[in-house]
Amino acid sequence: MQLVERHVIRKTDSRYQAIDAAAFASKNLYNLANYHMRQSFIHTGTYLGYAAVYHLVKGSDAYTALPRKVSNDVLRLLDKNWKAFCNALAAWYEDPSQFLGRPCLPKYKDKQKGRNILIYDIQALSKKGLKRGVIQPSGLGGIVIRTKQTTVKQARIVPRVGYYVVEVVYERKETQAAVEPALVAAIDIGVNNLAALTSNKVGFLPRLVNGRPLKSTNQYYNKRKAALQQKLGTTGTTKRMERMTAKRTRRIDLYLHTASKRIVALLVAEGIGTLVIGKNPCWKQEAEMRKKDKQHFVQLPHARFVDMLCYKARLVGIQVVLQEESYTSKASFLDGDAIPTYGEVEQEPRFSGRRVKRGLYRASGKRFLNADVNGSYNILRKASPDAFGKGVEAVAVQPGRLTVRTGGQTPRGSSRERMRRGAHAHDRVAGNGQQAASHEPRSGDPGRLGRRSRTAPSSLVARVPALLNTST
Repeated sequence: MQLVERHVIRKTDSRYQAIDAAAFASKNLYNLANYHMRQSFIHTGTYLGYAAVYHLVKGSDAYTALPRKVSNDVLRLLDKNWKAFCNALAAWYEDPSQFLGRPCLPKYKDKQKGRNILIYDIQALSKKGLKRGVIQPSGLGGIVIRTKQTTVKQARIVPRVGYYVVEVVYERKETQAAVEPALVAAIDIGVNNLAALTSNKVGFLPRLVNGRPLKSTNQYYNKRKAALQQKLGTTGTTKRMERMTAKRTRRIDLYLHTASKRIVALLVAEGIGTLVIGKNPCWKQEAEMRKKDKQHFVQLPHARFVDMLCYKARLVGIQVVLQEESYTSKASFLDGDAIPTYGEVEQEPRFSGRRVKRGLYRASGKRFLNADVNGSYNILRKASPDAFGKGVEAVAVQPGRLTVRTGGQTPRGSSRERMRRGAHAHDRVAGNGQQAASHEPRSGDPGRLGRRSRTAPSSLVARVPALLNTST
């Protein structure tokens, strides 16, 4: 599997000017080749392939301004974009309902501000530099970028607003961990709880991944951007707003990477070999929510989180299944309700239980469980109906916390929030490496995976033993 190591080159970096000049030349070649392809398609209806465009531009100044291998990769990238456009256009003619609109022609890049990606394959990189652990692209005046990778396949320089990102593409072999494919785990993705993790493994404790840090980051970003936009007085953006957007994106990516890494590590430690992820097609299109709720839900990159889980699971040999999740939040897991698929039923189905408030689901017989855990179990049951063939005896429905630490500061108010919830039994590791809680963590958990139990109303506490031994 190919992975990417990233390096940020800012304007204050001495290497920025040379990279910026090369990216500008790449833009010129991209626009020139795109001009020939657009004119051919618009006036004659024919598609010019890579070879035809190469012969048209190979003698131009835009082509010779870059190393030949880099120029050829620019043309290949443009050809790939046009092939994607042609395939999308054919699919649109066949079934327009699968698209939000008619696919558009590949556009030109801005004449002054536009920059284009630079691609350096292994032949355009210094072999001596790779042996020393540095990336040295040809034609950039001896610029070097240090890397930790030894199996480098390609280097890409991607233009961003105000900086460049050097992506070092390297190879990593997939290793088969000691997992059992018959053991299945399921994830219900949300907002307050980024992920609810359950499994059919006997004795597995459901885990909840906190999603409030992502909400906090996104809310602060929207608040500051709205204030800056109001001061600007017109539509558009500023350098300050672009820097703030880039910082918000990096923070969210870091949290998602850390959370996905912890989840996969837990699955390997538990020996679980199959992961089911609930995901509806076009689930963020025309979402019927309040404005504030829609802002949190739509702007959080859940699809990126799913992609991270997929590739990290494949690296350790865990099978991944994407499951449509309609009605999984309404159906009762403890009662074994049938779970239909949206659009395939004539009338709205009725279920044995319902969600009584945020985070709490009531099944029949006044049995209570976490609402996200109920949804996650139903996703697992919908993907694998025989996963609980022996019933749901001893299935845990009171979840613990999967701790996600990104190295940043603890959000303000989090301690008060934990005290308000009564979360006094929180396993965590202090910054100096000493254990902060008075009791030992549960055996079998990988490092930095903790569980947190909440105090609940006395009526609910009295029912917990019955919930853990309930059979349908």
